[in-house]
Amino acid sequence: MRDVPSILAGLAPIPDADFAEFGDVEVAALSKIQQLTGAFLGRNWVTIPHVTHHDEVDVTEVEARRIAWNAANPSSKVTPVALVVCGMARALAEHPKFNSSLGADGKTIVQKRYINIGVAVDTPKGLLVPVLKGVDGKSLVEIAGELAATAEKARNRGLPMSEMSGGSMTLSSLGHIGGTAFTPIINAPEVAVLGALAIQQRPGPGIDGGIEWRKMLPLSLSYDHRVINGADAARFVRSVGAAMANPALFG
Repeated sequence: MRDVPSILAGLAPIPDADFAEFGDVEVAALSKIQQLTGAFLGRNWVTIPHVTHHDEVDVTEVEARRIAWNAANPSSKVTPVALVVCGMARALAEHPKFNSSLGADGKTIVQKRYINIGVAVDTPKGLLVPVLKGVDGKSLVEIAGELAATAEKARNRGLPMSEMSGGSMTLSSLGHIGGTAFTPIINAPEVAVLGALAIQQRPGPGIDGGIEWRKMLPLSLSYDHRVINGADAARFVRSVGAAMANPALFG
């Protein structure tokens, strides 16, 4: 089998164009965070065989519970992202293959007994991924509070590497902006990453035979096909939806 360097060596180089030939331009340096992130994402995309599974989960009831909770508890509000993190924690416990890493030799699997979830945060200087530790032992409200605190810290002060290491899996959410599907890039050495998008209104059959509008959350799960297959991915996304729908989360 050809190794990655030899495969890349056979590709044509990216053109070094003189864009000023076509009109006015402005050249600006990428931030250090953008340069680092770009280097890691480029490596991950080239070296990991990505497959992305797209699905929607019904969040009609859980959204009603979340809105009611926030109205009754304004000092401890829960976001949709916190719900997805909670659902991921429970799905990782049910599907431990997603909570593993491929060994550097490509022949072994490292199975993790902890559940730590990274959440991508868009900051003025670039993308940072704080890791929430031991989320399987925390309540939904605790996760929501920690998420808010770490996101604020990431945007305003930055994060040390110790707070961005040790993840089991990463969540990238674009729900506050929009979209219906995308292909998130795996954050190596993890074997999967989940993308969440804006909740969509979808028509469905009502109990009286009419049309009932449901709130559906689009999820995009990219996975390392060397470790995970398509059936695993489909079951994992369904498990995330089922965990989010559990009324006990707000108990």
